[in-house]
Amino acid sequence: MTAGTGIASPTVDRAGLLDRALRLFTDVRAGEGGTAILLAFNVLLLFSAYYLIKPIREALILTGGGAEVKSYAAAGQALLLLGLVPAYGALADRLPRRSLLNAVTAFFAVCLVLFSALTRAELSVGVVFFLWVGIFNLMIPAQFWSFANDVYTKEQGERLFAIVAFGSSLGALVGSVLAGRLIPLIGVPQVLLLAAGLIVLGAVISNVVDARERVRHETHLPLHLTTAEIPAATGEYQIQTVEDSRKLTVSLPGISAGPRSGTFRLVFQDRYLLLMAFLILMVNWVNTTGEYILGRTLTGAAEAAVASGTAGGLTVSEYIGQFYSNFFFFVNLLGLTLQLFVVARLLKYLGVRVAVMVLPLIALTGYALLALAPILALVRTVKIAENATDYSIQNTVRNVLFLPTSREQKYKAKQAIDSFFWRAGDVLSAALVYVGVTLLGLGATGFARVNLVLAFIWALLALSVGREYIRRSRAQPATPTNR
Repeated sequence: MTAGTGIASPTVDRAGLLDRALRLFTDVRAGEGGTAILLAFNVLLLFSAYYLIKPIREALILTGGGAEVKSYAAAGQALLLLGLVPAYGALADRLPRRSLLNAVTAFFAVCLVLFSALTRAELSVGVVFFLWVGIFNLMIPAQFWSFANDVYTKEQGERLFAIVAFGSSLGALVGSVLAGRLIPLIGVPQVLLLAAGLIVLGAVISNVVDARERVRHETHLPLHLTTAEIPAATGEYQIQTVEDSRKLTVSLPGISAGPRSGTFRLVFQDRYLLLMAFLILMVNWVNTTGEYILGRTLTGAAEAAVASGTAGGLTVSEYIGQFYSNFFFFVNLLGLTLQLFVVARLLKYLGVRVAVMVLPLIALTGYALLALAPILALVRTVKIAENATDYSIQNTVRNVLFLPTSREQKYKAKQAIDSFFWRAGDVLSAALVYVGVTLLGLGATGFARVNLVLAFIWALLALSVGREYIRRSRAQPATPTNR
């Protein structure tokens, strides 16, 4: 295969050692391993930074605002995103992808430096920091995956995103371990500075990947017609890859100079994007409500164990802490295993249309069982399966879904879907819990039944999204590849 194109070549396979090693996990062709590993390390750094920040967020909000304020913060984040997502889209309309990545990363890094200074001065920043982290942990990963979608063709992404997404799974684990060891050792302000350094290093790697891919595909083009200068959200930018008997040639058919669409308008005017938006909303709505079911069931079990003397001498809080420690371990272990050995093969042999159905079918099965017997052991098993699949298969698939879209949709619509619509799921879950507890008096069984209905709607949306993905993929020309 010719490096980076997925097009058959008469030349021999010149895959290096890295390419051949990565073939243990997915179909890696000559020259593709370097960029895949760089992108995986990039997202590893971003998720390590987030999981360094996450426990600090929890500590600051609970000591500075309380659990009630924390529960209301999702609505505040959704409101902020209504303004921030269009602002990001305006930047994407004006800046090339490298400048966009650097500008947004610089903003969040400077914010971390400021929060470090404020916490060192022992000022109360709990609510503001909680809101900020809720924006950071959605916009930065969405931006990374927009970039990855722009770098890879549809065919490459379906093969290589499994390797890239492994970086996020490993980063979550690394960040969690580092946070537990570093916060007591060096303190909160220094950990925030470390997180800032990690996301800046991630941006450096993005710059390396950007330069590497432009050398591979765009050296024959005038500078003003390359991704170095064309705005990231240019809707009609397309590289055509054509093979003759000697080499690959790349051409630029044209760049649209028409009016740009608003970020949210892009979503609502395109059936495929709108289906994806509601799919993401349902994913988070069901998952967050499931977390409530787990927390409520666990609290009752902990109180009963302590009261009966079967908690091994632990208090209620210690019992809950021990439970979640083991719970997160098995979620991360199963998630990493699925990412390494299942995701790529699932996409290769069964395709996106089947892969997008896996998590809603697990949720349907799990909540059907919980609606009958919401005991802690069963809730734990269901949530381990759901969360591990979400962090591996579902995470990879939801990024693969953007491969057959335009650059404008990758950079602008993806931000809206991955941030605002994701957070909207949190808001709907909070509203459901409020109504279910205060007005309807629902218990764990009642919430499981509601989640069963939501999971059924989710499965129907996933089925429609899978069909649209196939339709859109078939509608693309055979030789051009959107970049």
